[in-house]
Amino acid sequence: MSIFKAYDIRGIYGTELKQDDFYKIARAYAQFCGFPGKNAKVVVARDCRKSSDALFAAFSKGLVDEGVDVIDIGLASTPMSYFANAKLGADGSVMITASHNTKEWNGCKLCKAKAVPISGATGIKDIEKLVAGMDGNEPPTGRGEVTKVDVSADYAAHVREFAHMKRPLHLALDFANGMGIAESAAFKGSDITYDSLYGEYDGDFPNHDANPLHTETLKDLQALMKANPGKYAFGVAYDGDADRAGFLDEKGGIIPMDFVTALISQDLLASNPGAACFYDLRSSKVCEEVIAAAGGKPMMSRVGHSFIKEQMRQNDAIFAGELSGHYYFKANSTAESSSMATFALANIVSASDKPLSELVAPLRKYFQSGEINSRVEDAAAVLERVKTFYPDFFELDGVSVDRWESEGWWFNVRMSNTEPLVRLNLEGKTKEIMEKRRDGMLAMIRS
Repeated sequence: MSIFKAYDIRGIYGTELKQDDFYKIARAYAQFCGFPGKNAKVVVARDCRKSSDALFAAFSKGLVDEGVDVIDIGLASTPMSYFANAKLGADGSVMITASHNTKEWNGCKLCKAKAVPISGATGIKDIEKLVAGMDGNEPPTGRGEVTKVDVSADYAAHVREFAHMKRPLHLALDFANGMGIAESAAFKGSDITYDSLYGEYDGDFPNHDANPLHTETLKDLQALMKANPGKYAFGVAYDGDADRAGFLDEKGGIIPMDFVTALISQDLLASNPGAACFYDLRSSKVCEEVIAAAGGKPMMSRVGHSFIKEQMRQNDAIFAGELSGHYYFKANSTAESSSMATFALANIVSASDKPLSELVAPLRKYFQSGEINSRVEDAAAVLERVKTFYPDFFELDGVSVDRWESEGWWFNVRMSNTEPLVRLNLEGKTKEIMEKRRDGMLAMIRS
């Protein structure tokens, strides 16, 4: 399987992905972006995985050999790398990470200037072709330099500007031994204090996987909160590179990530009336309703960070939330910031006399199937069958039908990028509608 994915480059270190590969990828990235001969400078950051230092050295050498100056911001979260890209006026940025993957994986996320991502559709496949034509012994075309720059204090101050809390809050944080530790520097000197789990960098992730989408990884944070009733306003669990976060209410209850999108939108729209906020097409109808009620312009996005960021820029949106726990802010170069998301939620909780669970409760009004995967022989044929049966479909990402007003339900069916899978998301106004339509759609998909 190729290490060149739809949104990043990723593989098992030492077998699928080696230092020599990273050297060639760096040179190909520089060539693709047109950096050679232009005195370009690129931010390079890395997470705490055991292989990240070696991959940083290989990538930096590749850039230097293309005449590119490397700005080494050291150990950093992915949101910090996006911030540094814009703050330092760089021509691009590279984050060495495998995000939420287990310890044996590593990779990188590539951006152009202003943190504009490079995806499979906008350059990763071109970079793959350039790499395929290299043997790794090409002579240098220039000689760049490596300079160390610490942006952590600037990033923390930038994020704190987001806070307008009415009272102090005490939180419970699970860093999962990853880059959430770096993100949390923004809370120092603010009205947020916290107790934390697994607050030491360890690229082996010895306590649990750094993936808040997997509910079993939240058990330790839930146990901490339930053992100390009334102590915490809410809980936050970070993924490995801290561009995603999962949130728990004051009782340790898991808050659906689309509900977090709705709440953050509500906070931002209080000072940005009329602005556009995006929610991904798998999200509950409550997102659209809350954004509209808060005076915003609700807009539906495709799944995937590169698509969402492009749609945000095209529509001058202030915020977007994705069901996977990515929260995107215009204020952070239209990119993720888990600490900004935390402050936005803290703003809402601190301004209310209700706990977070009661603020979330009114959003639990409809019934969702969750994402259901079906393995099929021909995914494209399945989507064509759905379109034939539902001629009122629309195509944003896969096939969607919205019969909310007439029949009380909507669905989206889309294909996996990497496997012969079809993914169904469906919501109904009642449990009975949801279950009936869910079962009917699964029968159609799997027939």
